[in-house]
Amino acid sequence: MALSGLLESVSISVATFFAMVGPIDVAIMFAALSGGMTEAARRRAAIPAVLIATGILLAFALLGEWVLNMMGISLAALRTAGGVLLLLIGIELVSAKSSGATGATREETREAEQSEDISVFPLATPLIAGPGAIGAVILLMAHAEGHLLEQAGVVASLVFIMAITLVCLLLASQLQDRLGVTGAHMISRVFGVLLCALAVQFLFDGIAESGLLPAISPS
Repeated sequence: MALSGLLESVSISVATFFAMVGPIDVAIMFAALSGGMTEAARRRAAIPAVLIATGILLAFALLGEWVLNMMGISLAALRTAGGVLLLLIGIELVSAKSSGATGATREETREAEQSEDISVFPLATPLIAGPGAIGAVILLMAHAEGHLLEQAGVVASLVFIMAITLVCLLLASQLQDRLGVTGAHMISRVFGVLLCALAVQFLFDGIAESGLLPAISPS
């Protein structure tokens, strides 16, 4: 039973983090921002960026519950609000349009193009550790509350996706040449559909747990 819960938690977390972080999309954006850099300079930007983003997300994973308790936010409210946020981002991924929730806005990208060091901004945040990823890690950790093994699975999934992100950044030029915009959007759309389904499930769970509506069992 514990193993099945762990596997479910890991599979959901991997799919969610992949959709929220978007390693391939981040790599293509990184390739555009670092067009004038040497390969060594790209590595010097990519590695710190992923480490910083991982630190930010791990901090929210470990301290998110404390922040919720301090602000008086219930788990039901978090699941419902998180479901709405993830649904909007899932729709954004399916339609291949960016609102800034999963990446940098036009103004942020323009500012980054004028900066020599892009590792912290906009690469670490908001491209990797953006609002969507931060919200997702808090929601997933709260969803696994009381199950240390499942929470460990969420953290392991996060580290796994960060490792994939680093590899994608180091291979940014090759990914951009092989996939192009169409290929990247196709992958985003697939994970966007999965994210929408997960978001609706979080909405159902949040509303049922709130007690506002009577629980409806499937027929």
